[in-house]
Amino acid sequence: MKANHSSERSFPLLFLIVTIVAYGLLLPLTGFYWDDLPFAWIAQFLGSWEFIPAFSQVRPFLGPIFFVTTSLIPPVPLYWQIFAILIRCLSGLATWFALNQIWPHHRRQTLIASLLFLVFPGYSQHWVAFTHINQEWIPFIFYLLSFGFTARALRNPDKFVSNTLYALLLLIAGVFPTEYFVSIEPMRFLFIWVMISEQVNGLGQRFIESLKRWLPYLFIWLANGAWLAYFYTIGGYDSLYDVEVIKEPLTLLRILSTMGEALWKAGVYVWVQVLVLASKALTAPTTLLTFGLIAIAFILIVFYLKRLNLSETETRIFAISAIVIGLAGILLGRIPSFAAGLPLTLQSSYDRFMVSMMLGGSLFVTGLIELFIRNPRIKTYAFALLIALGIGQQFFNANIFRRDWAKQQEIYWQLAWRIPAMRPNTALLTDQMPIDYETDLSFTAPLNWMYAPNYERSNLPYALFYTEKRLGGVSLPSLEPNTEISLPVRRVSFQGSTSQALTIYMPQNGCLRVLDPGRGDEITYGRQSRFLVDAIPLSDLSNIIVDADRTARLPFLSEPEHTWCYYFAKAELHHQQGDWDRVIGLIDEARALGYEPEDPFEWLTYIEAQALTGNIEAAEKVSNSAFKQDNGVRKGLCEVWKRVQSKNSAQGEAETRINQVLANFQCTR
Repeated sequence: MKANHSSERSFPLLFLIVTIVAYGLLLPLTGFYWDDLPFAWIAQFLGSWEFIPAFSQVRPFLGPIFFVTTSLIPPVPLYWQIFAILIRCLSGLATWFALNQIWPHHRRQTLIASLLFLVFPGYSQHWVAFTHINQEWIPFIFYLLSFGFTARALRNPDKFVSNTLYALLLLIAGVFPTEYFVSIEPMRFLFIWVMISEQVNGLGQRFIESLKRWLPYLFIWLANGAWLAYFYTIGGYDSLYDVEVIKEPLTLLRILSTMGEALWKAGVYVWVQVLVLASKALTAPTTLLTFGLIAIAFILIVFYLKRLNLSETETRIFAISAIVIGLAGILLGRIPSFAAGLPLTLQSSYDRFMVSMMLGGSLFVTGLIELFIRNPRIKTYAFALLIALGIGQQFFNANIFRRDWAKQQEIYWQLAWRIPAMRPNTALLTDQMPIDYETDLSFTAPLNWMYAPNYERSNLPYALFYTEKRLGGVSLPSLEPNTEISLPVRRVSFQGSTSQALTIYMPQNGCLRVLDPGRGDEITYGRQSRFLVDAIPLSDLSNIIVDADRTARLPFLSEPEHTWCYYFAKAELHHQQGDWDRVIGLIDEARALGYEPEDPFEWLTYIEAQALTGNIEAAEKVSNSAFKQDNGVRKGLCEVWKRVQSKNSAQGEAETRINQVLANFQCTR
């Protein structure tokens, strides 16, 4: 039996199910990302109230939102990912509410546009939950509701004043906290135009009547613009990030190019992006699961849409209106990021700027299909396919963030195993971590969480510096000894020196290691980035407390199964102490369990321990195997065998064999 008009009661459940399928299937496997980590650390150690002064010089109206949410939700990744599901569902429902008030006779189309908004595939940053819930999504929900109450005010004259008041208050709550939505207010004028056009004839009269009804909102919008102009110039704005308003001349070609890019990406390309991305690895498990989910979602959405029996009027006028407003929404939404000189790069942290373009993009594609596909069945299939592709894209994105969180956990645990504790005021130096979404500032927060669990407000005791990014700047002027270095995390900062540092290296496929100039690591890792190699002489392993009572850890992470990197980290720790028998025992235990390194450089510790305990033959055998695996390890082998030679007091066959190994690896060069 077909559903009747009362089937709208199922829409909230529909939105919740679509949200969970698109964003929640991998929920337990996702965590904190990017700025989530500093924000979570602030909430844990400085308290929710800290967000009020912390944002006072950046986004002063955003602090109260952080205060409320962090007062309710503990800084635990799973809790914030669950909250993100609820917020995204509410954003979809808010969109449906708004569009349904604007186009009450096109309920099917407004449902479709709202579902497309919910799974908008151009925005991949959903899982950066702590950050984006507060910075964008809560204000955006207020803004969407404001659109809806504006429409309610116009369609219900008896409640015009109260609904207008609600709309104005929601606009204030939506536009003042963040500049992401500072430019989309003209969309409201277009929505008002659509509603006025139902009753008023003539373009001039429509414009006048629409403008009259938009004036209260225009006043608030201009007030926000005046506030931003004041705040960014003389009002005390002080960002931690190097973001400046564009200074390049605005040529016509540049403007047209930016407009074309925005329209292409937000209006067209993002809807099929998942097919392009997945085609790069067609047989990968993630790809197969993504295609399977798209197929299942398509079938179920077609089934649901076919059972709907929503009354609607002629759709051509709606389609044209949706296309025009959608185009305007895309272009208006691009203005803030364009003005800041920031790119619109998909599948990166920069696609967060799509959040202000996604309403326009969803309306645009809905209008296109309504206008050009007249057959109802084909139209249903087309809409169902787009929604399914959006779901598939978000599942594809979820896997990216799943892998990122898994890599983060590897880094945190390997740090804890290799460095049980550190002397306070120690800086970690590296060129860059093999991870997409986390910066050195991101890692500084969990570093302090791990190694300073009883922190009370003061200078931060630890920090991580990406030398590739920071070298030559205020934070890290140079890599000369005794250079003062600093790194701010909102209102607290790390103040240290290059003379109290550890240099770490995390290869793409391998284990984290602390580099040691005393082991010749400048030569061993000489093929790596100069930003890493130049920092090795500063690495002082005496900053590691090897006999700590407590091993560093993050409270919301469970220790993983001990595989090769655990044994390697512990072997490195014992190598640092000169406990060669324990080094050999750990590596032998790992090998007995079937674990061996992907990176042949990780054999060097074992080779040195074997050679220094007199087992030259075993050390030589492993050396040959490592060299065969990657001849780039030759200089590292030479450094090991030179140290063995310098420490070897034996004469005769052992000395001859050591010299032969050095000759075999051409270590005299």
